Amino acid sequence: MRGLRASAVALMLLVTTFVGAQPSTSAVAGPTDPEPASLVTLSVPDIAAMDRLVAAGADLTERVRPQADGSIQVDAVVTPSQLEALRPLGATLASDAPAPAATRAKGKGGGAEDQVVIERAVWFKSRDGYFLSVEASSSAAQAATLTVTWRGKKHSTGQAEMVAYVDAGAYLGHQLSTPVPADQQPQSVTVTSADGGKADAKVKPWPDGDRPDKRDRGYQTDFITQYMTPAQLNERIRALHRQFPKLTDLITLPYKTNGYRRHAQAVVGAPPAAAVVVTSNAYGSEGGNDLSVELVDPGTAAGPLRVSLDGKLITVSLATDDSGAVVSTAAQVAAAVNATPGLPVKASVYRTDPGAGVMAPVPATQLDDFLSAPADVSREPAEVLALRVGVHRDGSRTGVLAYAQEHAREWVTPLVSIEAAERLLRNYDTDKATRRLLERSDVFIVPVVNPDGANYSFYDYNSQRKNMTNHCPPAQSDPALRNQWGVDVNRNYAAGSVHDGYVGGSTNCQSGTYGGPAEHSEPESRNVMWLAERYSNIKFAMNIHSYGGYFMWPPGAYQADGRVSLPRPTAKEEKFFLDSARTIEEAIVAERGTVIWPQQTGPVTDVLYSAAGNSADELWYDHGIYGWDFEVGADLWNPETRRWEGVGFQPPFEEGHQEAMEFAAGLISLIGIAADHRDR
Repeated sequence: MRGLRASAVALMLLVTTFVGAQPSTSAVAGPTDPEPASLVTLSVPDIAAMDRLVAAGADLTERVRPQADGSIQVDAVVTPSQLEALRPLGATLASDAPAPAATRAKGKGGGAEDQVVIERAVWFKSRDGYFLSVEASSSAAQAATLTVTWRGKKHSTGQAEMVAYVDAGAYLGHQLSTPVPADQQPQSVTVTSADGGKADAKVKPWPDGDRPDKRDRGYQTDFITQYMTPAQLNERIRALHRQFPKLTDLITLPYKTNGYRRHAQAVVGAPPAAAVVVTSNAYGSEGGNDLSVELVDPGTAAGPLRVSLDGKLITVSLATDDSGAVVSTAAQVAAAVNATPGLPVKASVYRTDPGAGVMAPVPATQLDDFLSAPADVSREPAEVLALRVGVHRDGSRTGVLAYAQEHAREWVTPLVSIEAAERLLRNYDTDKATRRLLERSDVFIVPVVNPDGANYSFYDYNSQRKNMTNHCPPAQSDPALRNQWGVDVNRNYAAGSVHDGYVGGSTNCQSGTYGGPAEHSEPESRNVMWLAERYSNIKFAMNIHSYGGYFMWPPGAYQADGRVSLPRPTAKEEKFFLDSARTIEEAIVAERGTVIWPQQTGPVTDVLYSAAGNSADELWYDHGIYGWDFEVGADLWNPETRRWEGVGFQPPFEEGHQEAMEFAAGLISLIGIAADHRDR
């Protein structure tokens, strides 16, 4: 039953605007402007369609919601053209999706009574009241229509229809599409089938883990006041190291990133009729932005095609025929630029131009790297920092690695790590439980794995997921495509990668889940694994992502042929993963009543979808490190619509702040589990 959601990502594309998110880009105005992207909710009719989206490298978020009519919704970031490309795979905008049928087929139609088994029935109380989650299965498989009826305190009752899941032709069970509200605490449930099957069960509490340690009076929290750029995050941990030198080390990771920089470009001509893309050899910040290119009519008959350089100006004198008419094609201009020695640029035809069109004279056009951050944001390769926290930082204590912002647009995630670091250090002298943690564990905190992409998300394109390294060939490298470049850092690892045939990563350099040209091609992924290899005492890791409210662990990927996942943990290991998760989720609940749903707690391939080449898998399979994933930003219950609503990558800071507070508490709970691990 844990496999219900393995690839259950049906996409009901309802365009969703999240309050506080800045526009992704300006309206398209010319050949250098990217298509605007939107955070939307997609819908596909079944799991097979969802699999097609994952395999196609669609930029899906981690918010996946099954629907009562059998379809599934998932949030995604798409441009209009990307949406059109997804439609043949089964995706539609929610506003375009057909309305659910008034009634569904009931059972098998006169067959024998089916056998129903309730596999889990739990209740939880959040700040919004009581909710119920039920999972069950039927011997009639997906043909069954199951309904759950519950009874609770004060004679309360309710009823809801369950949703069936089929994965690669295999029936995986039924569950409620989302936890359903109950007036009082549910105490018992009955699941009935239209074919006559029936099962009863008591309802147990969730998450029902160990409660957080009691804190001494004066325990300090709430150190986060704003979203922070990479420079601010690095300065924050440097300041903590300066203030607490006896409890911290500052580690500079060995692999510098490419940097917040790009080569300068200009589109010269009039695409799609005839145009060339001119790209500087140097980065824009290193002189590329100073270059200009012009196309001129020599004003003579039978003139040759010539290219010259005068200071920073590149002049292309177009060829003419015997009548003096310009005859140079786009392909000829690009070839002439590339054949001229000593030029500081390269050229290619525009992607929509086959190169046969004749170029027209163009006034001097200055090249631009199209980066908008102020000058004080460094364009140099970036250092990635880790703050090591503990009394005994000599490898003798169990290590915990917490790392955030592999995906650039996830602005809340580094705040979780910073808030946790602040709590650990500032409460050490006054709180007995905190002192015990730092005496018995060795914590490594990386607030921002992907600083280049994070800067791009803050200053240029807030939906940026990947880093800023462009591996695309010239045909996919004109500036209008710049928001699609980069490598998905959390698809660039070596265990279960797309290069090994696993699902959920892409080899298309423009895809949202591009895994890179090779495993560990990117310094960002190499830095994470360097920590695991350099510090062998690290036994636990938390990869902090957003959004959707999940708590997950390996396996995180499967192969398409037969949907064979990476090896599942043993029963003992699985129990440890789950028991630890329930304890950590108790700490999250204690902050403001946010409950991570039971159906969103489990292995990645069971509760979300396949994510080839993710970091938690490599930590677990190659280094024996218990690797978890937070997806902060659980849905919020709207009492007026009586629906769960997503929060987005960059919610208003008031909400982002609350998410950081609760998941920082969860991270500290993980450190507590590590502190006890030495006694196991």
